Amino acid sequence: MVHGIRVHAVGGPDRLVWDEIEVGAPGPGQVRIKQRAAGLNYIDVYHRTGLYPLASLPAVIGMEGAGDVVAVGDGVAAFKVGDRVAYQGVLGGYAEERLIAADRLVKLPPAISYEVAAAMMLQGMTVRALLRDVYKVGPETTLLFHAAAGGVGLIACQWAKALGATLIGVVSSDEKAALATANGATHVIAASRESFVERVREITGGKGCDVVYDSVGKDTYLGSLDCLKPRGLWVSFGNSSGPVPPFELTLLRGSLFVTRPSVMAYTSNPDDLAENAADLFGMVERGAIRIAVNQTFPLKDAARAHEALEARRTTGSTVLTI
Repeated sequence: MVHGIRVHAVGGPDRLVWDEIEVGAPGPGQVRIKQRAAGLNYIDVYHRTGLYPLASLPAVIGMEGAGDVVAVGDGVAAFKVGDRVAYQGVLGGYAEERLIAADRLVKLPPAISYEVAAAMMLQGMTVRALLRDVYKVGPETTLLFHAAAGGVGLIACQWAKALGATLIGVVSSDEKAALATANGATHVIAASRESFVERVREITGGKGCDVVYDSVGKDTYLGSLDCLKPRGLWVSFGNSSGPVPPFELTLLRGSLFVTRPSVMAYTSNPDDLAENAADLFGMVERGAIRIAVNQTFPLKDAARAHEALEARRTTGSTVLTI
């Protein structure tokens, strides 16, 4: 029998239950995957706690993974049994085996391991969308990136450096500041001992940033807006401190722009998915981006992984091994 982690009721990490689950034969357009690794992301916490409501309970959570195709349904021509594959953005990753629509899969290059793929599909494709689609970052860009030592942040530091941009990273400790610097951040601010708004003003000579990427939410959104230059863009793509509360549009002084993107929206078309994945794989294969898998947990210990993530005891990416 196949096992997976299911949420039966929303709440804390103790709500993650190691269950026997049934995985049937793939239907038309589907494949069945034997998973080797699954990624850990803050969206998993949002699903567990109910911040992002699940359609029904119990439910297997998890939004990215990598493994091998073990069966294909009718009409599937792009994949065959034995193919190494990876995916992001499809609920159900915390399982030993799963069904998934074939058009949400990409083939995994031989040089990329299952663990690295599971660590980077959602996070890496998010960075690619943020820096290339949501805002076209280039050598002239000055950007602020919150949680710069996290899984998404470390990839963003490296990708921004490869693009020649000036990245100002915000982290919670000196240890994480060193990590962000080692991964290419131009400047790093330790928010535990200094105001990131004041430091941004100092670093930019009062001009502010072209774009701010904010995955923290409630605790940082006001400061993020204060860090932007006129006509700058605030990109709110996470809520690790809680959701952003309603606010008056008059806070957008200086003709500021705001967006709330998701990588799923930017990769919903199979062609866009393939283009994003190809860029990401190419950056990794060329060595421009190194994926830091700094923590691993057995899938059945997902609760411990969630505890570590929420306590900010993790850096880089965390993978659940299967």
